[in-house]
Amino acid sequence: MSTPGPEIGASSSPIRVAIADDHPLYRDGLRTMVQSLPGMEFIGEARDGVSAVELVRRTQPDVLLLDLEMPGGGGLEALRAIDAMDAPTAVLVVTMHEDDSSLVAAMSAGARGYVSKGADRNELERAIAACAAGGVVFGAHLSGRMADLLSRPRDAAARAFPSLTPRERDVLERLALGEGNDAIARALGLSSKTVRNQVSVILGKLAASDRTAAMLLARDAGLGQDERNRS
Repeated sequence: MSTPGPEIGASSSPIRVAIADDHPLYRDGLRTMVQSLPGMEFIGEARDGVSAVELVRRTQPDVLLLDLEMPGGGGLEALRAIDAMDAPTAVLVVTMHEDDSSLVAAMSAGARGYVSKGADRNELERAIAACAAGGVVFGAHLSGRMADLLSRPRDAAARAFPSLTPRERDVLERLALGEGNDAIARALGLSSKTVRNQVSVILGKLAASDRTAAMLLARDAGLGQDERNRS
């Protein structure tokens, strides 16, 4: 699902593309692909989240191809930082994560597109062009799922993080309040060890680098607001 954009190469100015991925071989492949495409110009690359933010700040690319799982804060934290700096850069997430929670989290953090690392050259070329033209694009097999996610009448936690179990969403709700593991365990009647294990699972499902990143994701989705407002 994508909004229409102009034909690739229709503009006199090339689409300036940067890449952020921590896997050298995949990064090299993306660079080679971009350099071979007419109407596109490769302008730089980064291997972690912090470098990705600095690359965007320094070069202001039209499109950044961003992996979600990287060192240095990870792709989601980089995405939020880029969105906060109000850069003219459209971020196209290119990732192995195809679960609903990663998709929703990335789009909520400001991504303009989301495609799988299994996408072929033609799909990536069209996605880059659509993002550069101001469109929003999802990989071919993700578009139907995104439309379904947006139409589901669920509560905030279930809608934003559909891959979490109800108990994991309860834990995430407490994380959004800034509670530690012991406090969460007391509130939910669980052992501290169980809470530690569930927090670890939640971080993996949300592709969050640490509990602070998960807390920010949860708050962005509206979790914990009612109790914070009452305190």
